[in-house]
Amino acid sequence: MSKLMMVPFVVFAGIVGIVLVQGLFGGQGPELPSAFIGRSAPVIDVSEIDGLAPLTDAMLRDGEVKIVNFWASWCAPCRVEHPNLTALADEGVPIYGINYKDIDGNALSFLDDLGDPYLAVGADPRGFHAIDWGVYGVPETFLIDGYGTILLRMAAPVTERELINRLRPALDAARSDN
Repeated sequence: MSKLMMVPFVVFAGIVGIVLVQGLFGGQGPELPSAFIGRSAPVIDVSEIDGLAPLTDAMLRDGEVKIVNFWASWCAPCRVEHPNLTALADEGVPIYGINYKDIDGNALSFLDDLGDPYLAVGADPRGFHAIDWGVYGVPETFLIDGYGTILLRMAAPVTERELINRLRPALDAARSDN
């Protein structure tokens, strides 16, 4: 085979390599903008899960900076981000969970297995509440100021990289402003 015939294969391999490296190490990439940034969080009206502290709307507007996390037991990326949420909760960051399109028993098993980083949890079994928040998949995480204003939306798992590069700086800035 001549060297000229190898050019298409080399070019193809190079493109594949670039795509793989960008996908593995490029972060979550661009995400759809949220129309809620800078606006008041939608009113919380979620169902209770027996055995867990119920989430209320007043908790979003209690004067403290907090995180609201949409998650589900069937969501593999939710398992990936869970240790990072637990670490934030261990640091004293208030985290509230909204269990999305899930069965209460499965949600309780998930939290029993992995630990419960949430101060309170509400259930959104049909996903209607998630629509109000603009959620299009789980996990999604929102940073909320003490007045209930949405400061940040993360439409991807809270990986260590996203925690360091996006969530923690936004959290620190919100705490200094609050």
